Amino acid sequence: MLTQNKRLTGIVLTVALLLSVPLIAMQFTNEVNWSLFDFIVAGVLLLGTGLVCEFVLRRVKRFDYRIAICSVILLMLALIWVELAVGIFGSPLAGS
Repeated sequence: MLTQNKRLTGIVLTVALLLSVPLIAMQFTNEVNWSLFDFIVAGVLLLGTGLVCEFVLRRVKRFDYRIAICSVILLMLALIWVELAVGIFGSPLAGS
């Protein structure tokens, strides 16, 4: 049980660390310009992905299934992130 709580703490700290990168960059350059909404969306995406992967690690017993499912989850995160960032697919989600 203690290991699982350490993983959850690790997920939350990793999300906070990743979100601190653009926050710090905004202090030094005008090229990074995130709004509060951007931070909220990124936090929900990162935390949601981490928690879903944690759920998979807890529930799925076979190692190869764990790897496959978590890989698909991370691929979905990357595709959503790219779509929101630059609108590579041209969906209404990106504003185009």
